[in-house]
Amino acid sequence: MAMFGVMALILAAVGVYGVMAYAVAQRTHEIGVRMALGAQPRDVLRLIVGQALKLAALGLAIGLPVAVGLSRVMEGALFGVVALDGLTFIGFMLLLTGVAVFAGYLPALRATKVDPMIALRCE
Repeated sequence: MAMFGVMALILAAVGVYGVMAYAVAQRTHEIGVRMALGAQPRDVLRLIVGQALKLAALGLAIGLPVAVGLSRVMEGALFGVVALDGLTFIGFMLLLTGVAVFAGYLPALRATKVDPMIALRCE
């Protein structure tokens, strides 16, 4: 079970990273315009990491009720499994949020290095 959990966490991190890297690549022109108009790198960083957090929040909003429902099924199938262990749910929510922030931080860091002149010449 722990191996499947770690694999799911890695898959979630790669998925968020892939989506955010693609979004940053698609928005290079926009990011260049923002930086040319005076946006600081921290503003761009906050924008991209904020989008990663929105994705994580959406995933947690969908996944939490599913996890609660499945934990009730697992409680009946396995000996010693508690259906609603709040500490475990909160711990994994914080862990997934941290993974989403880290996975969004890498493309955001790359976005802060966009040269506005090169981005504006793209189109």
